[in-house]
Amino acid sequence: MVFLFSVRAGIKSLLHRQLFEKPTLPENIDLKSKTAIVTGSNTGIGLECARQLLDLRLSRLILAVRNDAKGQQAREGLAKTHPSLPGDAIEVWKLDMEDYASVTAFAERAKALARLDIIVLNAGVAKTVYKRAAATGHEETIQVNMLSTALLALLLPVVKAKGAASSSSGRLVVMQSDTSSWAKFREKGHVPLLPALDDERKFDRADHYFTSKLILQLFMIELARRVPASVAAVVTMPNPGWTYGTGLGKGSVTMAEKIISFPNRILGSSPSAGARVVTTGAVAFGPEAHGQYIEDGKLQP
Repeated sequence: MVFLFSVRAGIKSLLHRQLFEKPTLPENIDLKSKTAIVTGSNTGIGLECARQLLDLRLSRLILAVRNDAKGQQAREGLAKTHPSLPGDAIEVWKLDMEDYASVTAFAERAKALARLDIIVLNAGVAKTVYKRAAATGHEETIQVNMLSTALLALLLPVVKAKGAASSSSGRLVVMQSDTSSWAKFREKGHVPLLPALDDERKFDRADHYFTSKLILQLFMIELARRVPASVAAVVTMPNPGWTYGTGLGKGSVTMAEKIISFPNRILGSSPSAGARVVTTGAVAFGPEAHGQYIEDGKLQP
């Protein structure tokens, strides 16, 4: 199993998936009467996942975004492509993943929903320079990708409570990446851990992103072990693969970023293709997928 995992997590396997695996959406799925939240949904994979859920006749969609203006722009675009939806079917809610107060306020607001069937925790960053989140003091990549995402994952009981009337289980979908298996995680021996992850002298732009995904994956696996799908919701961890146009690392203007943008556009999947894996994690499978990793639309080790 270790050998098979190491092979699948390698570069050759990644390139093979990028070039030859073409994920598709499951058929015969109807989300009528259901409600979903998608974080980071004004652009990239989050926006395309939101669009695909609406294509499956989702009745109510909440776009959880940091920038209200961009969220409203995304809402208008989705409304134009789904003209049969009522005017209030798509909402924009404020969510700043760098601020615990914003995360907890968002969670409280979600508790007032009449029902909540699907939560897609897509929001993430890959910071190219060291910066601390002003509200928490933690390094931004760790704050957004791990700490705030883990906190939002504790919306899990809300999914159960609000989706209890449904014949199917609620879903908590947490974005993952095959780069979690590439993490060196040099800080792992430090106790306590967070001060080491926040140390600017130890900041490695690539490994910090990989490590944030690894720690989040470990957290979700442990959460799934402690909270069975029968008690709450089915937790899945889809990996959309190498995808261009996601906004990760947005704002970088280094020469290295300009150079890598060329193969990224050639080998990377479109946001729509990457989102199919995420949407599959939200609507397909059953309890057997609880706490599991999904790649190319299939359950993987």
